[in-house]
Amino acid sequence: MNKQPEIEVGILAEKKITFELDGNYALPNGLLGSRFEGSLLNGEIELTTADGTSLKGREFIFQANSPADSFLLEDVIIGIDFHWEQKENQRFCGDLKLLVEAGKVRAVNRVPLEEYLRSVISSEMSATSSPELLKAHAVISRSWLLAQIEKSKKLKARATNYQTSVQTDGELIRWYDREDHTLFDVCADDHCQRYQGITKIISDKASQAIDETLGEVLLLNEDICDARFSKCCGGISENFENVWEPVYHSYLTKVVDSDQAETTCVDLRKEDEADKWIRSSPPAFCNTDDKQVLSQVLPDFDQATADFYRWQVEYSQEELSALIRKKTGIDFGQLIRLEPVERGHSSRLIKLKITGTQRTMTIGKELEIRRALSESHLYSSAFVVDHLDEEEGIPQRFRLIGAGWGHGVGLCQIGAAVMGEKGYDYQAILKHYFRGAQLKKRY
Repeated sequence: MNKQPEIEVGILAEKKITFELDGNYALPNGLLGSRFEGSLLNGEIELTTADGTSLKGREFIFQANSPADSFLLEDVIIGIDFHWEQKENQRFCGDLKLLVEAGKVRAVNRVPLEEYLRSVISSEMSATSSPELLKAHAVISRSWLLAQIEKSKKLKARATNYQTSVQTDGELIRWYDREDHTLFDVCADDHCQRYQGITKIISDKASQAIDETLGEVLLLNEDICDARFSKCCGGISENFENVWEPVYHSYLTKVVDSDQAETTCVDLRKEDEADKWIRSSPPAFCNTDDKQVLSQVLPDFDQATADFYRWQVEYSQEELSALIRKKTGIDFGQLIRLEPVERGHSSRLIKLKITGTQRTMTIGKELEIRRALSESHLYSSAFVVDHLDEEEGIPQRFRLIGAGWGHGVGLCQIGAAVMGEKGYDYQAILKHYFRGAQLKKRY
């Protein structure tokens, strides 16, 4: 049986970082004190104590000597680029490492994997969540993390660069994953998994879910599954390759999020069926307005979002043309049409053609589309567009009607919460969302 690994989590990167140690930390080069400031100066970190003593170097490690030791990082940004972005002070157990990264000081937390998971599950899910939902989430979070570590090893062993975009004069196709994290395993924000150390209360139920699934992962042919999850699939989950790199994973494919059979024949890659689907509200596990269920998945700041299964936003011509120019760096002039070029199995757009009076361009994949059409992130790329109040062929308003929240690949958090309330155990929940994957204990 293998030993539980330690992982490194990138927490924040700023020109100046302020932190405070609590406990019996081993300090670099005999420094004294508990409160420090790390600033970047001439390509090095200048570490300054409360009494003014300073030390310079490219890397510093503050090593915890017991599980009770912790450190406080000030002004950590959470929800980066999302509508809930905010700063807060956060406390973490384990070691603190400071590195130089891209002209900033990077703070990295080194922590045992299972302790990391206690925070992730408590951060991602509410303490009111059902035990089966928490256990399912523990397994996929553990699987995803270990799969990313394995992927990083393989990428480092390759001689070629890992590509995440394809661009021509008329098309920009880009996907966002975690391959830019080269100095640590994962980041602490929603880009990877929401990790807030012990700032949030680690619920007893979350800890129990971690303990009861200790070392359990999803496997396919002895390879750890790159398990994914999002808030709400919108009724049907999406294929991995339509959102991220063009690699097919048999366990990350279309899943109808229902125990009813009437929607299984729908092909949402076809525009007429996608339009009808998005404008309707078909039955699905994640089609719920049960506040008790939603509170299991959505933190307080997410619960302010009332519509997620089906939603709509409107823009004026001036608003949308200025927004797309700001987010893409391309001046399309006045917008004439937003047209679907290619959709995935959940109706999420893979490619969107933007036609303006000055430029025409096709963009993708789903997150690139969501970023271009919102100040933060559009809820999903599963949407249709109504072009309204046309004057000489130029719409004066645009209405986007959409489905789901997030990329829609893998486990649907709201759907899984409903399944837990309906009495499904965590094995059944995982079997529903990750077809063909096997649940096995690795350590």
